[in-house]
Amino acid sequence: MTTSYASQQGELTRLLGAARGGEREALDRLLPLVYEELRVLARRQLEREQAAHTLSATGLVHEAYVKLAGSGTASATDRAHFLAIAARAMRQVLVDHARRRKRAKRGGGMECTTLGDGDAAVESSPEEILALKLALEGLDPRQRRVVEYRFFAGMEEQEVAAVLGVSDRTARRDWVKARAWLYRSLSGGVGGPAR
Repeated sequence: MTTSYASQQGELTRLLGAARGGEREALDRLLPLVYEELRVLARRQLEREQAAHTLSATGLVHEAYVKLAGSGTASATDRAHFLAIAARAMRQVLVDHARRRKRAKRGGGMECTTLGDGDAAVESSPEEILALKLALEGLDPRQRRVVEYRFFAGMEEQEVAAVLGVSDRTARRDWVKARAWLYRSLSGGVGGPAR
């Protein structure tokens, strides 16, 4: 670990503490320290969206920042926790965006395609995003956070366990149960929440 990385992490932790203490400017000073990591999270989430998505990674980061500035970062204790909260804010922005697209019904149901022959990312329709949101709501709150942190934030099992304050084994068990529940829920299977 380099000294600059360690000092950056120390500054990040200090700024998160200041934000928890009510210092509004702390979040503005914190953003440049994690901006590139937030863009990586945003790109990861947008890869699962339709090719014709109107949000860019930068736009998603900025919209999530607006959500975070209003509330949500006051409880963040460290980098991993902050990134998990940011990933949740990005997911909420994408769900809101999907709702607006579905409501507008632009394009008359035509499917957007690209002329390139490169690898296509997995695309999600607004209906699929909303179905995922409903399925996530059927999970136990801790399992829902595990999914958000693992899937949406790309966090490792140990990071998730640390953020949630549980053992690695508990985080792994919650991940397995949550994936099974989501599979049953999204594929039309029968069964109650994985609790």
